Amino acid sequence: MPTTTLTSSSSTRISSDLILDRLASPDTEIKLKAIRDVKNQIIGNPTKKLFYIKIGAVPAVAAILAEADADSVSGSNLIVQSAVTLGSFACGFEVGVRAVLDAGAFPHLVRFLSNADEKVVDATARSLRMVYQSKLAPKYDFFQEENMKFLLSILNSESENLSGLGATIITHSCETSAEQNILCRAGALEKLIILLEGSPSQQDASLESLAAILKNNSEAVTKFVDLQNGRALNSVIELTKDRCSRTRLLACLCLICVKNSSSSYLQDIGIETKLIYILLELLDDPGQVGDEASFAFSSLIAGKEDLQKLAFKANAIDKFNHRLQCHPLQAKCLEGIFLALADLCSKLECCRSKFLSLQILNFVVDGLTHDDAIVRTAACVCLRSVTRSIKNLSTGLFMNEKIVIPLVRLLSDHSTSVQVAALGVISNIVVDFTPYKSILVQCGGIKELVQLTKSMDSSLRLHAVWTLRNMVFQADKMFKHKIFVELTASSVASLICDHEPSVQEQALAFVRNFVGGCIDSIEYAFAEGCIILDAVGRQLRRASKLGIIIQAYMENLFMMAEFSYLSWYCMSESRAVLIELLTWFHFPMQGMYVLSNIASGNEFHKEAVMQQLFPQPENECHSFFNQFLQNNDCNIRSAAVWVVVNLSIPTSPGAFDRIVKLHNFGIISQIKKMINDSCMDVKLHARLVLEQTIKVGDSLL
Repeated sequence: MPTTTLTSSSSTRISSDLILDRLASPDTEIKLKAIRDVKNQIIGNPTKKLFYIKIGAVPAVAAILAEADADSVSGSNLIVQSAVTLGSFACGFEVGVRAVLDAGAFPHLVRFLSNADEKVVDATARSLRMVYQSKLAPKYDFFQEENMKFLLSILNSESENLSGLGATIITHSCETSAEQNILCRAGALEKLIILLEGSPSQQDASLESLAAILKNNSEAVTKFVDLQNGRALNSVIELTKDRCSRTRLLACLCLICVKNSSSSYLQDIGIETKLIYILLELLDDPGQVGDEASFAFSSLIAGKEDLQKLAFKANAIDKFNHRLQCHPLQAKCLEGIFLALADLCSKLECCRSKFLSLQILNFVVDGLTHDDAIVRTAACVCLRSVTRSIKNLSTGLFMNEKIVIPLVRLLSDHSTSVQVAALGVISNIVVDFTPYKSILVQCGGIKELVQLTKSMDSSLRLHAVWTLRNMVFQADKMFKHKIFVELTASSVASLICDHEPSVQEQALAFVRNFVGGCIDSIEYAFAEGCIILDAVGRQLRRASKLGIIIQAYMENLFMMAEFSYLSWYCMSESRAVLIELLTWFHFPMQGMYVLSNIASGNEFHKEAVMQQLFPQPENECHSFFNQFLQNNDCNIRSAAVWVVVNLSIPTSPGAFDRIVKLHNFGIISQIKKMINDSCMDVKLHARLVLEQTIKVGDSLL
């Protein structure tokens, strides 16, 4: 008799249909057993989780949770098993979290937290903790009074899972200073301090929450340090000695938040050294703790030269080098190590020398071609810190094919963060060392940079122009010509008038460097019918008018005694407006230096600058250039005086006529007032102008 066989796919399909049928069964016992079967198979098994997600098991379990009768024994059992199963789907598995949220299970889990059955509450609390460990979880609104009352009640619960859930909610949702402050005022700190004396799970949850509330908030830090006359802070310090590596790490993170948020606390070198050694020790811990220790180390030493010196003495670079020798390393681990090394090498030459002597550079260069974008970005950030070494830059150490070629390739990376980071490295290695720049040209670096100046992303335009600015600094004529051919005068003019102020500033700085040097370079400002020079002039006149408006606006604003500047600044829209307005104050300096460099050229160049400064009759533009000479910023005053210095050079044939015009526009009389300027540079240059006018023989003086 013939036999029949089932294929693997057919068997899987039948098995899938069976489990879904059992989950949808009207028989409670069948449903309960089906849920348990799913739960037992997916625990710690991502492959099984993904399989059950694909066949639609999560919505089926969520439906059971939503429909179960909590008042019956069988219903309570269904709720408990459903909650635990949904928590298992979500545990450390982003796809699982998304499936649970999409299935609509979240509000039902929250609803059952108020159930009378302790087992139901415990199960749903554990499930929600799994969900809240993911960034996908919905944010908790602390500003709703009912929400805050509920949060404080579960923080105060004797149930470990409930109180832990409350702490986890804070860690996940507390991101702004306003949220930190409202939690402090509501008494969350006091509740969390109590948890420090609880179980290991409660201690860890409390430490994470405390770090979230204290981060970058000196007011919250002060309140925390004063709690229980300092005993709360001492409790955290004591937990750095805990047997559990994760607890030690979290205690360190909490103390780092205290230290970074207020300079008046934890200044004891003993504590600082202790934190460094603990974090370096935790690097060897397997799993997540070892990975996170690098990031904690970075946050501790970032921007702090004194701590970087302590870390250097603690052989931190050797420690990270040893960690890099362990293969293979996960992407997150590599990212943390590279960022930690970046902070170590950001200021100290001794760290950079040690980094290079240990040949860590090879690991970082390999990181430039890593499959994961976070590693490529971190490798660039690290390389940028190391390439701040003038000694090694001057020898062309970093300008070789092994480094430059992968960096140039990253300029077309699919990740914007990688592109920006790569631009930061290239910006460093091209500064002032002309003999080595040809490699960048040969591998198509200039074409890539020019292309990025046309990007729709303003951060890419900004950093691309910034890199080109550094590239043309003191570059020779041939190199400048290659860049100009690619970039074109019209593109430069467009960048000068970019809608982003920061891009405009860097474009002006680029032109300043480009036209600096020989007369041949100045000629580029007159290409395509003076389109670049005209753009510079327009931006300076615009900045002049805007400067007057800003000054008047700010004076009127602060004359209102009842109006608090701080409260106005804290309003996001107002803050954004103010930041954009303040950016304009950088324009005049760069623009004035552009005109100063052009004015250092021949008579044609000098007269072109005069035309930009005084394009209209005296009574219509008297305040334009004069305003920059009287600016509160000494850098702007200095740049403006330099323009007059170059316009009034005695050996110039047209110097006398220009000095007469400058006198008629009130410029010379303003220069006279500046010979006693508070800024030495301004004072010296003002005196030089007056000496030059005397040499010219200006009888009007």
